[in-house]
Amino acid sequence: MAARRRLYDPTGERYGVPTFPWRMAPEGLAARRQLRARGLRPGGQEVAAQVLWYSRRYWRKGTSPLRVAYLYRLDLAKPVRPMTSAKWAALAKANTARRVCPECRRDAGYVIPTSLGMCVSCADAPQLAA
Repeated sequence: MAARRRLYDPTGERYGVPTFPWRMAPEGLAARRQLRARGLRPGGQEVAAQVLWYSRRYWRKGTSPLRVAYLYRLDLAKPVRPMTSAKWAALAKANTARRVCPECRRDAGYVIPTSLGMCVSCADAPQLAA
């Protein structure tokens, strides 16, 4: 409970922006994903507040377990811009490029893993030859 009190700063004196613990943000504020779920975007507005919480799930050695989510005002949010046909075409072209193997130049039928840098059959070929 002391951690929640430490993260509660509605005036913004400690953190420079109004800060709330997990699930204690006031109505009328939303994070980016919440805005997107409503078909909205921040629209150039400044961060209105933030939510801070401690998470052991994403903590790695050398990093802080303190997580942050920036909140924006719903009344100042703007609708998401619709995708144009040119944007749809560019997205389709980029996704196709992620499926083409640079070794054999074939469409793999799936997105090429960046860890391999080539399709699985090309990556397994040297192992099969040995």
